[in-house]
Amino acid sequence: MTSLLRRAVALALVAFIPVAFAADFPSGPVRIVVPYSPGGSTDAMARMIGQKLTERLGQPVVVDNKPGASEQVGAVTVARSPADGHTIMLATTIGLAINGSLYSKLQYDPVKDFAAVLPVARIASVLVVNPQVPANNIEELTAYLKKNTGKLSYGSAGSGAPSHLAMELYKRAAGVSVTHIPYKGGAPALQDLMAGNIQMMIALVSEAMPLVKAGKLKALAITSPGRSARYPELVPVADTKGMKDFEIYLWYAMVVPARTPKDVVEKLNQSINAVLSEKEFRDKLAEMDIELVGGPAAKVAGIVSSEGAKWKKVIDEAGIRVD
Repeated sequence: MTSLLRRAVALALVAFIPVAFAADFPSGPVRIVVPYSPGGSTDAMARMIGQKLTERLGQPVVVDNKPGASEQVGAVTVARSPADGHTIMLATTIGLAINGSLYSKLQYDPVKDFAAVLPVARIASVLVVNPQVPANNIEELTAYLKKNTGKLSYGSAGSGAPSHLAMELYKRAAGVSVTHIPYKGGAPALQDLMAGNIQMMIALVSEAMPLVKAGKLKALAITSPGRSARYPELVPVADTKGMKDFEIYLWYAMVVPARTPKDVVEKLNQSINAVLSEKEFRDKLAEMDIELVGGPAAKVAGIVSSEGAKWKKVIDEAGIRVD
């Protein structure tokens, strides 16, 4: 009887542990790992979320920038952190859905090493050209490229970056040949585009549209499936003949180390969703051309799966490898 009683007590304690853990969470500062340098849109979004989350969790929420290797440095940091909910990563589809096809070896597993908390946001891109390019829409650009096969170039934020893969997707759909010039980030690529050293680029709306408004670049189309409320003048690429399914977003999601207790993940999900639902917060992000998403953690798996399949096809067909 004593042995049976001990086993019953032990089982009861095991069942109780997650509940007790969630009740005590957070027991100290929470850090949001950002796999990019300070100053970009990812960093800005993380800091805004962290500030609001501090108020809701009652503990300091700090941003820890871990840039490098296409989100790999930040991903490894989080994957090897204690699975207690006190370390979160604001990841993108680059680290969660693209790297697995780009690199033959990763120091982390995008699926097995993380537990999803929620989808946070997404940003569309815009196809921009130097003002000297004689095209005002996708059809005219395609015709111009076909007349100048191999003579023009496009920029990207780096080999394997969404801006690279997006142009490769366009090239195949349009049947054109354009030389790829990779840069170390979107900013230097846009600088060279304004200078006329390259002729075109598919860049994030948040980075490109201020330059378009200033008359330094010309926007031809947006990569969202419908027109943008902020830029209704931009025609979706998908409206162009032969590009019906052309849709490109950079997705953001919060993840934690695998084996983080489910009730802790749920508490984070509810707290961050509450932050995303605040009108003032949504308005601020909208000004940055960031569309907040939110919702259940399970939604992340579907996004990663669909985005991963789409970009794997582009990567394999174009023979893109970065290691």
